[in-house]
Amino acid sequence: MPFLGQDWRSPGWSWMKTDDGWKRCDFYCDYERDDNFNLHLLNVDNPDFYAADKLDVSAQKRRKEQFNNTTKCQNFYHEKWIYIQKESTRERHGYCTLGEAFNRLDFSSAIWDIRRFNYVVKLLQLIAKSQLTSLSGAAQKNYFNILEKIVQKATEDQYNPRLIRELLQDLSSSLCILIQEVGRCVLVGNINIWISRLETIYSWQQQLMNLQITQHLDGGPTIRDLPLHMQTNIMNRFTDAWDIINLGQVTPTLHVLSEDRLLWQKLCKYHFAEKMFCRHLIVSEKGHIDWKLMFFALQKFYPTREQYGDTLQFCQHCSILFWKDYQLALIFKDTGHPCTANDPASCLIPVSPQHFIDLFRF
Repeated sequence: MPFLGQDWRSPGWSWMKTDDGWKRCDFYCDYERDDNFNLHLLNVDNPDFYAADKLDVSAQKRRKEQFNNTTKCQNFYHEKWIYIQKESTRERHGYCTLGEAFNRLDFSSAIWDIRRFNYVVKLLQLIAKSQLTSLSGAAQKNYFNILEKIVQKATEDQYNPRLIRELLQDLSSSLCILIQEVGRCVLVGNINIWISRLETIYSWQQQLMNLQITQHLDGGPTIRDLPLHMQTNIMNRFTDAWDIINLGQVTPTLHVLSEDRLLWQKLCKYHFAEKMFCRHLIVSEKGHIDWKLMFFALQKFYPTREQYGDTLQFCQHCSILFWKDYQLALIFKDTGHPCTANDPASCLIPVSPQHFIDLFRF
């Protein structure tokens, strides 16, 4: 009987649950690299498969580094979930760290999914504020590689540059404080590496400050061509105050809609509880409640409600953290991890970025 997706009596095998019971799966992908660095699938029975054993240690190490740096195989199998373990057991030794989870959960691919982009950026922002020193050296390197891809996406697609600027600002502030305390060994790596990374962050900030949003001249209909009730409906669906303000700068009509009292009243009630309103009540000169000013006043004292298209999932039955593939869940009724519960869907809870951090605070 497999234990949480793996047979602890036979390490290395992966298992999947079928209608007939548990079935052992063999996932492997082996490669050979020629002089032009082309990848070829190999048969294990091929006698040349073990040719690497005849190489010296330096050649094997160099070949391994080239393989790790350039291999991008879609058939290579790796589990995109991680077991949250806070103590050693008979079946599993050690415990799960934040850096291990950060490397295993494939955030590099998640940033290309528009539903997960804001979630990953917010998670990186929380790590930059308080948990950067909790990452291992490999996780810190992976952190900056993902950050580079995020900046690249923001500069090329002009997607949510304001959120990226906030992330870089928090990261640069944290690094300035940590670099000053380098004598206490709070950072993994050479001080010159971190100074170079800080300079790179300043360069990224400058790129985003100089970013110009390109105007699409395709001749198609725009938001200003829509009826007034449709423009109002679009405005009411925004949950970010700065998105409403920026949209109000497009046309005079949208500016009037963005200043609507009912719009800001709905926004305040969406993010904050009504008992908070009495503590920070702001009345205008006409005797009406200024909901817009109230929102920004409440934002200073209370966190706003977070909303994401897709989040990480945590199985309370198996203590496994994973990304849920909704296409597989719809077609094959796959939960995304090897759950042993009778009703796996009832055990799943969404994990916010702050909850993700809290899972690894032992």
